Amino acid sequence: MPNRALRVREGSTPILLVCALLACLPAANRQTTPASETEAKVEQQDAFTVVGIAVRTTNANEATDSRIGKAWARLMQENLLATIPNRADHRTVAVYTDYASDKDGEYTYVLGARVTKVEQVPAGMTVKQVAAGRYAVFTSERGPVQQVVVATWRRIWGTPKDAPGGDRAYKTDFELYDQRAQDPAAAVVEIHIGIR
Repeated sequence: MPNRALRVREGSTPILLVCALLACLPAANRQTTPASETEAKVEQQDAFTVVGIAVRTTNANEATDSRIGKAWARLMQENLLATIPNRADHRTVAVYTDYASDKDGEYTYVLGARVTKVEQVPAGMTVKQVAAGRYAVFTSERGPVQQVVVATWRRIWGTPKDAPGGDRAYKTDFELYDQRAQDPAAAVVEIHIGIR
């Protein structure tokens, strides 16, 4: 769960982002169930593949020694997104997967990009398949990226089990950083939560 913003080196990528607590697919890949502005919308998501760097962590660890923050720093400082072949788009994707239990247990965090095919994986990176299924999509308010992502995760954690997004599967969740997150002082981020 990143807790500080990072700036991308000029010219290295179109995104000026993010480290925040704890990528949009084309509209053709999504079927949406309407929701009010205050609750999540539920979508049927197609499967996709992400290539990126991975860390194993817990929410408790992130509060004192952010492995996710270090992953973001490495991604930006080493311009790792540019080394990923066959990128599907210019968005950055952060995948939460391999949950040991729930929000309090260990999970794997994969930070990278969606790809159209996997032919060659850069050294030190991993491949993760995001399963097709039902996802509740929580869209942050616009504001400083650290604040809006933390606030959105708190909203997710506080969602009742019978509300959209409340019955979490704890298989795969992901954050999408698109053109709305280019300005880390006025960012909007989507968090997709796998549900039962």
